[in-house]
Formats: sequence, C-alpha cells, structure tokens
Amino acid sequence: FAGGSYYSHSGAAVDYLCLPPDPSYRKTTYSGQYGRLYGAEYDSSFIPNSDGNDVPCAVCRTSGASTILMIPGKDTCYGGWKIEYYGYLMAHYYQFAAATSYVCLHINPEFVTGGGHNYEGKLFHPVIGFCGALQCPPYVNNYPVTCAVCSK
Repeated sequence: FAGGSYYSHSGAAVDYLCLPPDPSYRKTTYSGQYGRLYGAEYDSSFIPNSDGNDVPCAVCRTSGASTILMIPGKDTCYGGWKIEYYGYLMAHYYQFAAATSYVCLHINPEFVTGGGHNYEGKLFHPVIGFCGALQCPPYVNNYPVTCAVCSK
C-alpha cells in the first residue's frame, strides 16, 4: 500500500510511504500528540479510471548496489534482508504547520548529553494509523505504527 499524511493537514509529513500488507504492532494505545497515517488514493483522472482508487507501492533495487530500506508497519525484515534496527514510525504532530518526513526511531533511542531542554524546533511524535484507504485489517485503527530498517 502507498500511504502518508492527509492532504490538508497543516502538519502533514512530506513523503509517501510504502506500507507492507502484514503490519506488526508492539503497543495498542497512545494518548499524547501523534502524527497520522492514511492510505494513498489517486485524486485525478490523469490516469484513466483511477480517480479515488487506492495506490499500490513498489520498492526498486539495482543489482550491485547496497540497499537500505525503512519498512513502516513492520518490526522485522522480509526474507533475504538483514535487520539494522526496528522501532516506531515518527513524524511531528499532524496539526503543526511545518512539513516533516516519516522516520524510523530506534526502539531504544539514544539522547544527546545535555540536550534535555524544551526548545521545540523539529519534533518527533509517534504515528498512529487511521482506517479508510489505509486497509483495516491488516492495519489497526489508532495503533502506533512500528518500523524496521533493513539492508540488502
């Protein structure tokens, strides 16, 4: 599945995601601020008969080159891939005005020594999935989304 932020949210993440058809979950609730994850849809008739249809996704790989892939919705890698780390998908709060990218935050993140001040700036919040064009099942509404960084 292709997915990402809702088109009109002022805090929308800037990138599209390639979502696996078999997500993994570690937590089932979260009550603070969060990013939002939606499925992607075609929204024009540029491609005939596509308007309103959900968008599939593909990952391309070139032989002879190393590949690093962040897989949202998984905490493991697929066969033939090596796990580098897993954790939670992050963006910033979906109602913030500035755009962000989705990133995979390690399950046990490190912290900058002396960096405990609250200066705001570029922020990380967990991303929560929302059903609709984001297929549920296999995704689960309102669950924090896991991620894995894999290499090949």
